[in-house]
Amino acid sequence: MLRRALWLGLRRGLLGRELGTRRGGSTLDWDGKVSDIKKKIQSILPGGAWKPLYDTSHLPPEQADVVIVGGGVLGLSVAYWLKRLEKRRGAIRVLVVERDHTYSQASTVLSVGGIRQQFSLPENIQLSLFSAEFLRNINEYLAVVDDPPLDLQFNPSGYLFLASEKGAATMENNVKVQRQEGAKVCLMSPEQLRKKFPWINTEGVALASYGLENEGWFDPWCLLQGLRRKVQSMGVLFCQGEVTRFVSSSTHMETISGEEVTLKRIHEVQVKMDCSQEYQPVECAIVVNAAGAWSGQIAELAGVGKGLPGTLQGTKLPVEPRKRYVYLWHCPQGPGLEAPLVADLSGVYFRREGLGNNYLGGCSPAEEEPDPGNLEVDHDFFQEKVWPPLAWRVPAFETLKHHRLSSTLLLSRASCSHVWLVGKWTTVPEAQPDATHQEPSWTEHLRTGSFLVPTQKDCLCPSQ
Repeated sequence: MLRRALWLGLRRGLLGRELGTRRGGSTLDWDGKVSDIKKKIQSILPGGAWKPLYDTSHLPPEQADVVIVGGGVLGLSVAYWLKRLEKRRGAIRVLVVERDHTYSQASTVLSVGGIRQQFSLPENIQLSLFSAEFLRNINEYLAVVDDPPLDLQFNPSGYLFLASEKGAATMENNVKVQRQEGAKVCLMSPEQLRKKFPWINTEGVALASYGLENEGWFDPWCLLQGLRRKVQSMGVLFCQGEVTRFVSSSTHMETISGEEVTLKRIHEVQVKMDCSQEYQPVECAIVVNAAGAWSGQIAELAGVGKGLPGTLQGTKLPVEPRKRYVYLWHCPQGPGLEAPLVADLSGVYFRREGLGNNYLGGCSPAEEEPDPGNLEVDHDFFQEKVWPPLAWRVPAFETLKHHRLSSTLLLSRASCSHVWLVGKWTTVPEAQPDATHQEPSWTEHLRTGSFLVPTQKDCLCPSQ
């Protein structure tokens, strides 16, 4: 009897332990599954570590209010002022499309970084005066919380233009306009020029104009990075890709003269992603053409200039890439720290680069334009076209011929009048050109609003 009771008790205990073990194992398994499920849910939530099978983070948004083609200083300036003028954060969705984020061929970083007020058009002078104030107070405009302040390495050494007897009257008239607009520019006779800059040969010089304030040069790469950093903090979106097509609708109209024209309304931009055959459509209301030397090609994508020659529809955007050389040389006996940027009668210019008797300069070709598709630098051009006028104007530069030369390539923009094209394009109202000006001075046009309105004097205020 006792044996039977012990056997029953032992059996119940073993059975209970077995059941308990099974129950416990089942509970542990369920807890483990719940834990895994929780982890998966958390990873899918915003901020989680979960990644889809196809990463789309590099693609631009499907919709934007404004698409800016070109991410150089001009395009970034447009983006900056658009965001500055919005009534509330996020009110305007701005997308900047740049095909080369290294900016290896961008005119912005390949330019000499000059700023001047010595222009003949009042609008250019006003734009440059504002830009000088902008650069002087750069950290009030482009400061970003927790980031170090910007240092543009500005050299306020001025511009010095030389004129012959033939060009003296034009220079006087230009300086009169410049002074009326508030620029500080003085005229100098050959005697005054020799006294101020004894290293200059004044032969052939009848008159000179010299900028006393707000002129000089700085590091354009620092400005580019500062603008890019600021607009990103303001919510501007960036995309590395190339605009390859505009999708538009057409409306046929007739001009006062009876000419039939087709007005196109752009409502979509197609962007080809970098190093890929992938395309992303972006719906938009406005397109800003800030593609620099390639603005003419972008305009053609929108149909500009595709009509019959001599008609409004056949008028092309007068912008084309032109290759310019900027040479760097060393001359121990060259002009000192007081040397301005000198623009000679011959078209040759030079300025000091740093503090170690280094100089850079160049000139535009007087004859046939070099092929912009060939990015090689022509060193013979320096020896034959640049160095002789330099050595004549500054005798100390005679010695630079025996020193090593280095050079870089500058892609400039050219238009029929060497001035900016701003406002709506007649046959494509949604396309805003903002691309054209002669080098080497381009920073005069950081001015607000001038990118999206016609060039009239009353349109150059921030409220516009």
